[in-house]
Amino acid sequence: MTTPRSHAVTAPYRPWPLYRQCSGIALDLGSARTRAWISGRRSLLDVPTVTFPGDGVIHPIQRGTIVDTPGTAQMLDRLLGHHLPRFGRRLIVLTAPVLGGVAFRTEARTAVEVLRPYAVLTIPTARAVAMAADADLTRPLLVVDIGAHLTEVTLLTDGAVTDARHTALGISDLDSLTPPTQIADAVVAMVTTMLEQDHTTQTLDALQRGVLLAGGGALRPDLTYRLTRQLHAPVRPVPAPHTAAVRGAARLLEAARTHPSTTRTPEPTAHPH
Repeated sequence: MTTPRSHAVTAPYRPWPLYRQCSGIALDLGSARTRAWISGRRSLLDVPTVTFPGDGVIHPIQRGTIVDTPGTAQMLDRLLGHHLPRFGRRLIVLTAPVLGGVAFRTEARTAVEVLRPYAVLTIPTARAVAMAADADLTRPLLVVDIGAHLTEVTLLTDGAVTDARHTALGISDLDSLTPPTQIADAVVAMVTTMLEQDHTTQTLDALQRGVLLAGGGALRPDLTYRLTRQLHAPVRPVPAPHTAAVRGAARLLEAARTHPSTTRTPEPTAHPH
């Protein structure tokens, strides 16, 4: 990302690209809750992921899929519109489900146009969680994110996603018919499949190192206990696990806005993770 600095005294001056000078937003679009961080603020914004067309309530994001793009845009405008300067554009860093693919990123970028972005960068949720936890990304890492309606298991190698699994099941599904054991069993099954299909030792190395646990499920000691017992490995909840993804995105946002190569780097375009 960096470009060597020119030592020629006659090198022309190039001003910082506009998106470095304006506000930035980190966003985590969850099925149950949407969280945002605006550069310069000290607190996170946290609201239910709902819209209110007419007299009803609609959930525009379901099980990690954006099913109502205009509704998502309306929700973002309601959440953030009055917090942003009327003029100017901004850099947005957006978390994305690891297996959300091009479809999620495309719909999300369409929805965030309501926030007048200069550029939109995406980061896999698992990577954002690892950044928030200050995890050592030079070694293989297993991240389990148990959200309200979606659970993901991701293997990061050198910070990049090398394997991932998910299930449309989360803590909002827990009741007498869906006990915590069902989520724990699903996570164990996904990890077992990853171990079986990995022809290297990376998944095993990551498991022996310990699992990083995030999402609302990490706030439940019963799930942590069950996973530790069934995986026969340490399971470590990240600090404030329900907001880890947006805090990791905020770190990337600040790094992008303050990178010293700004004066020499062409204005970026949005790109998939």
